[in-house]
Amino acid sequence: MNINSLISKNIAIIVLIAAIIGLLFPKPFTHIPSTSISWLLGAVMFGMGLTLQLKDFISVFTHPKNVIIGCLAQFSIMPFLAWILCKVFHLPIEITIGVVLVGCCPGGTASNVITFLAKGDLALSVGMTSISTLLSPLATPFLIWLIIGEDIDVDTLGMILSIIKIVITPIVLGIFIQTYFAKFTQKITPWLPTFSTLVIAFIVALVIAKNAQQVINSSLIILIVVILHNLLGYGLGFLISKCLKLSPDKRSAITIEVGMQNSGLACSLATTHFALFPMAAIPGALFSVWHNFSGAIMASILRKTTNNCQTNIHKK
Repeated sequence: MNINSLISKNIAIIVLIAAIIGLLFPKPFTHIPSTSISWLLGAVMFGMGLTLQLKDFISVFTHPKNVIIGCLAQFSIMPFLAWILCKVFHLPIEITIGVVLVGCCPGGTASNVITFLAKGDLALSVGMTSISTLLSPLATPFLIWLIIGEDIDVDTLGMILSIIKIVITPIVLGIFIQTYFAKFTQKITPWLPTFSTLVIAFIVALVIAKNAQQVINSSLIILIVVILHNLLGYGLGFLISKCLKLSPDKRSAITIEVGMQNSGLACSLATTHFALFPMAAIPGALFSVWHNFSGAIMASILRKTTNNCQTNIHKK
């Protein structure tokens, strides 16, 4: 087993270890500026761009129905669940900001890895992640403003510009290099999942280290909300795709895509635009840890479902 395969199969453990290191040994991270999170996330998004090809978008637009279903579910279910959970648990404003940020972000790149492990429709997963990410400069700030705009001043324009800078620009640059320097990208593409995993793990460690004491004091309630947010996202994503009678592989892709968010972006937006509320970055960091664990479990469950359906079809 090579290093890339080893890291891909142990994403959850790696991110958990990073979180524990940040919690137990926060001092080395205190000198690293919070603004570095945006640059780190930009590097991950650049890597995502290197894996995309123009034909990926062509296939999306030639068969758009399932991608549209997935994106609509993404930008409706998760923000709605974030709002409901914050109300039910009477969360303080700084935690509410963090939960809402997670809910309003697009799908994360980890969802593509989990969909692959679940034997889901990988092309659909990549298409949903790509399109929801490209929609995020408008969708994410608008949804955040819609949910918490009455309680706190939301710099909508600033968030639009931030997402363009740290998400869209790196992805476009990555696609450009992938298109015109294919030989170069072919050499480094196998290492991109490893790179992305390690960078996200470092972001998690950095966020938790900078708020270590607050995490210890209030992490239980935040963790409960994060777990419910994620699991309810899976459940509703599965229910909608089943009601629409989608095939098992497409159902798996949508289920995973809806439940797994770009929590790194949530952390970046929290530290950039809600610096007065340092705890706002914690839900995103905890979500990064949890959704990799739950994603691995979901992949196992959905893989069995897909295999059983395929077996029954062959029998018929």
